[in-house]
Amino acid sequence: MSTLTELLQAADSHRADLIARLAEEKTTAYRLFHGSAEGRPGLTIDRYGDVLLMQTFHTPLSDDEHAAIVAHYAPLGLLPVYNDRSGANSRIGNRLPPEELEQAQLPRTISEMGVNYHFQARHQGQDPWLFLDLRAGRRRVMQLAAGKSVLNLFAYTGGVGVAAAKAGASFVMNVDFAESSLQVARANAKLNALATRPRCVQSDCFAALRQLSGIGQPKMVRGKKMPPFPELEARQFDVVFLDPPRYAKSPFGVVDLINDYPALFKPALLATAPGGVLICCNNVAQVDREAWLAQLKRSAEKAGRPVREHEWIAPEDDFPSFDGQPPLKMVLLHV
Repeated sequence: MSTLTELLQAADSHRADLIARLAEEKTTAYRLFHGSAEGRPGLTIDRYGDVLLMQTFHTPLSDDEHAAIVAHYAPLGLLPVYNDRSGANSRIGNRLPPEELEQAQLPRTISEMGVNYHFQARHQGQDPWLFLDLRAGRRRVMQLAAGKSVLNLFAYTGGVGVAAAKAGASFVMNVDFAESSLQVARANAKLNALATRPRCVQSDCFAALRQLSGIGQPKMVRGKKMPPFPELEARQFDVVFLDPPRYAKSPFGVVDLINDYPALFKPALLATAPGGVLICCNNVAQVDREAWLAQLKRSAEKAGRPVREHEWIAPEDDFPSFDGQPPLKMVLLHV
């Protein structure tokens, strides 16, 4: 059985070429060790600028494991921060000494493909402010965005939207329910020289999509008053990026990536301009990608907007998959 240090060495070798390419394009954020595919399930190690972020999701690191990781990456000169998320609801449970916590909470700037983003190793939430496995999706959006209108749904901290604006999009709308996330999205936009500043809309994505798609969001549903929501004019976008969480429930609808992806897919499709592109994400590992794609195509046919072509967007080499079926599935649909 390989030691943790041996697993880290193998991971270094696997991604050496990728890291060299990322350095050339001024990308300072990437995954160094993807434990589920590289021999230690539940452990991830990421570089975010000058921070070495260690996270555990099943069992905490032992003192020896922590020391081995810090020693292995010491030549990189990064600040090690450990977030143990193996408890309930994936919340960070381990306390840091005051001086380490102060460093972990310091605002920092990271870069990806020439785009700057804010980063804090510890903040009020638990997820890092930029999801690294979505880099391939942001890269593809940047290739498509020049002169186009872009809708970024479940935008979180606006990574896709800022990348699109940096690549020359004519109009960008970020939609997310959490104002705290959109505050970071606005700050991310200010970090970059952008010809167009993304519009950030705090809204339940169901309410926003039903209006944008022309379906409409009534203020009363089955005799029940809906919570207030921003009123949006119906419009279609050249590029739509749909990245919902695995499961979420609200008065407006239920996000369920296993059982009911079409509930979101249909209005997102209708908000995509004819001849445009809809990029769909599904991060549930047990969902078979071909079955999921078939479901999307059936939904598109029923909506009268059939898929003309599709293109899989694979996570980059810092997120290896032994079977070619990465947990995060991204498919680009020409509609």
